[in-house]
Amino acid sequence: MKKLNSYILLISISFITLGCNSTKNSGNNELVDEIDIKVEELIKEMTLDEKIGQMNQYNGFMDFTGPTPQNGFEAVKYENIRKGLVGAMLNVHGVENVRAVQKIAVEETRLGIPLLFGFDVIHGFKTISPIPLAEAASWDLEAIKKSAQIAAEEASAAGINWTFAPMVDISRDARWGRVMEGAGEDPYLGSLIAKARVEGFQGVDLTSEKTLAACAKHFAAYGFAEAGRDYNTADLGTSTLYNTVLPPFKAALESDVKTFMNGFNILNGIPSTGDAFLQRDILKGKWEFDGFVVSDWGSITEMIPHGFAKDGKEAAKLAILAGSDMDMESYLYVTKLAELVKNGEVDEALIDDAVRRILRVKFELGLFDDPYKYCDLERETATIGKQSFHDEVLEIAKKSIVLLKNENNLLPLQKSGQKIAVIGPLAADKTSPLGSWRIGADDETAVSVLEGFKKYNSTNQISYAKGADLILNKPLFTTELEINTSDTSGFGEAIQTAKNADVIVMVLGEHGFQSGEGRSRTNLDLPGVQQQLLEEVYNVNKNVVLVLQNGRPLTINWASENIPSIVVGWHLGTQSGNALAQVLYGDYNPSGKLPMTFPRNVGQLPLYYNYYNTGRPVEPAPNQVFWSHYIDESNDPLYPFGYGLSYTSFEYDQLEVTNKFSENNVVEILITVKNTGNTSGKETAQLYIKDLYSSVVKPVRALKGFQQIELEPGETRTLQFLLTEQELGFYDNSGNWVVEPGTFEVFVGGNSKAILSKQFEI
Repeated sequence: MKKLNSYILLISISFITLGCNSTKNSGNNELVDEIDIKVEELIKEMTLDEKIGQMNQYNGFMDFTGPTPQNGFEAVKYENIRKGLVGAMLNVHGVENVRAVQKIAVEETRLGIPLLFGFDVIHGFKTISPIPLAEAASWDLEAIKKSAQIAAEEASAAGINWTFAPMVDISRDARWGRVMEGAGEDPYLGSLIAKARVEGFQGVDLTSEKTLAACAKHFAAYGFAEAGRDYNTADLGTSTLYNTVLPPFKAALESDVKTFMNGFNILNGIPSTGDAFLQRDILKGKWEFDGFVVSDWGSITEMIPHGFAKDGKEAAKLAILAGSDMDMESYLYVTKLAELVKNGEVDEALIDDAVRRILRVKFELGLFDDPYKYCDLERETATIGKQSFHDEVLEIAKKSIVLLKNENNLLPLQKSGQKIAVIGPLAADKTSPLGSWRIGADDETAVSVLEGFKKYNSTNQISYAKGADLILNKPLFTTELEINTSDTSGFGEAIQTAKNADVIVMVLGEHGFQSGEGRSRTNLDLPGVQQQLLEEVYNVNKNVVLVLQNGRPLTINWASENIPSIVVGWHLGTQSGNALAQVLYGDYNPSGKLPMTFPRNVGQLPLYYNYYNTGRPVEPAPNQVFWSHYIDESNDPLYPFGYGLSYTSFEYDQLEVTNKFSENNVVEILITVKNTGNTSGKETAQLYIKDLYSSVVKPVRALKGFQQIELEPGETRTLQFLLTEQELGFYDNSGNWVVEPGTFEVFVGGNSKAILSKQFEI
């Protein structure tokens, strides 16, 4: 600590000398705070190599509490840490490991600059919340914020101070596996969720040891991968870029997110990592972002196979010129940038700017005050897996469940006097419900559906049959799964179990590793032999509750037509089985709403509710072909965005519009909602608008507000929505915010197909 303490004394003296009253920066005439002064003083002390070292991030490569590597690339990485040529690590966690690495950086380097420790804390660390897409289905912003707070507290106790989340990519294509990591297809909902998750991770005080620096990713348009194939090209117009892709990133920035991550994709023929338009013109220019941008894993060197850079040297040059501040696992900044600066190809001012941004985040985290603040072994032991975390993620999981169908009120289940058969390859699985991005968690730590039913306090008789395997190999994060497409030898036991039951709970869907990064699919049916198993069980007992465990929308046409009750159970995390049992038994009335459209056929994809009309949107006459449609499938989704049922029912009425826009720039919308069922329930009332004509064509409708309300049976409540310039405006094709006069139509209801509407003008 001697070197670090000496450095802190140096910058403290400098700060006193400069004064801390109203010193101004002549460039932007803003107050310069204490951190800015400290950063500038530190940069003056750094050599070029030390600056570039701050821009270098390495993946964890060893047990740092063990012997020092003596040769190979591991030894090079280790030596570079000792030389001060590393600014951040990723995938190093656990207090003992983090302390050991931080000690090298702080006590063995010339300046003692502490490291950042990044990790993919996507929806939990050890205690796993529902996947982000499932959390988005809750439409409960406070619950989503709480989930991020829990993840931050637990991960920070394990030494981590930076998370590569939230992913705020909007995606309209369920074939893309990473839809599980985002908030769905809508930019309005996605923006609010981005804000909630940033605030949850970072808290109100980033110097608190219970918070993490957040990272908005992937900037930009990664979620628009062509054909839903991961890492593929994104090709979209400027209106879509400004009005659909960028708003959640802007919302994250306005919530003071500390870092951005660029993407693997190209946009306008330029890889995001080398895109100055995105990173310098928009993010750091127009938006004035003062945090730093980290590349995605190896994305700087990937500009070579993209055909954008001829070699590593050029890739490093293009990345820094474009505004990529930190190199994650390409090794190009640390090996190429110094030469590029010395030969005049890169201005050292660009290096200073990147380092300034990185150091500022380290100061804001309080690492210079206490580089070991995340290294409390007692806190780690007391925090990881706390019961309160399990209680919280259970509540979040229940809120995330979506009821798609409930014919004849098969649900909720009776709590006594029934024989319930739990059947399916995922029914007893304790790993799959954790989802794809749960690299800090341990296998076999989720509560399975079978466990949830057996633990539940009822007198029902519970039986179980797997029916079939879903996968045939050991599921790993980095390898392909082998899907069972032929072995039906367990069907007989499942069918016999079903015959003897009053109700069958069928647990089918995707394994947790069938969605996520690199998990694109062209067929969104139930994988393997599951559809056959479902049909054969249904043939002997029609009282089937289908519980889907999935990381994306699925095409479940047969089930939708035949199965009486269908529940979207997603990958709900550690408390999955308990959450599903409590919802199916009616202790919690399902309230989730779909954040993504469920298609009828993959041929409809990309499919989304806020599409544009064509010049021929409707059939001109029966059996006429010259209009925008398929000849073999409906244009309509199987289940629309915003859809979700309850054990009760809700009625919308008395829609009123009070237009005061000319007076105070506000349009007031009033709507009454009534619980017309026999049980209390939560409803998410959704408001959509349509701009009937505009200088830039608008979608057929766009979400612009929602409210969640709890109503008792027979209770009626009047809701107020206010539409301002923020809801009525849009970005033109130059990225300027515009509010135009015109005629609008407003729709209010329980999903994006709401039919109750009125028009108004501004």
